Amino acid sequence: MLLATIVLLGAIPQSGDLARSIANVATEVSAENRNDAASSRSLPSMPMPKVKTDAEPDGVNSSLAANLAGAAAVQTPRVTLSMQPVKQAYTRPREIRGQRIAWYTLAVTGHGAAAFDAYSTRRALSGGYGTEGNPFLRPFANSNALYAVTQISPAVMDFLGKRMMVSENRWVRRMWWLPQAAGSGFSIGAGVHNMGVVK
Repeated sequence: MLLATIVLLGAIPQSGDLARSIANVATEVSAENRNDAASSRSLPSMPMPKVKTDAEPDGVNSSLAANLAGAAAVQTPRVTLSMQPVKQAYTRPREIRGQRIAWYTLAVTGHGAAAFDAYSTRRALSGGYGTEGNPFLRPFANSNALYAVTQISPAVMDFLGKRMMVSENRWVRRMWWLPQAAGSGFSIGAGVHNMGVVK
């Protein structure tokens, strides 16, 4: 398209007669097309080729004029399309406000219960009332790092509960609260046991 424009504007000598003849042909063709379009509301057809191939006096043949006239003759169809919203093909389940509040409540409860378990374990171990039963926590049992390490399990349960809340499986979505509640229950149970051992 760009190359055709450059060739048309740069290589053709512009004379007044040529410009007027092309303008007259384009005007006549567009008037004919308007009459045809008014009579029939069909899509535009291809322009009719010109049979005359005689050279114009300035060296340009009339096929150029026919092409310009044909380009002016092509009109876009006037079809109005109704705009309707597109329905999404798939919607992932989302959490609701009540679930979000419950999730935060269970998260705070789980982390608090883990801190209580760590406190009671440190108190029982410092008094010599027992040993740490969890082999993963045993290396940290005699230091304050136990408080940080016990927060890993509630964080994993929070992540698991959040993923279950937006799961595609209906039964998994209904049981999203179970990992957080179970983790909190085990930590509270262990803390109560430890406090009962300490005299």
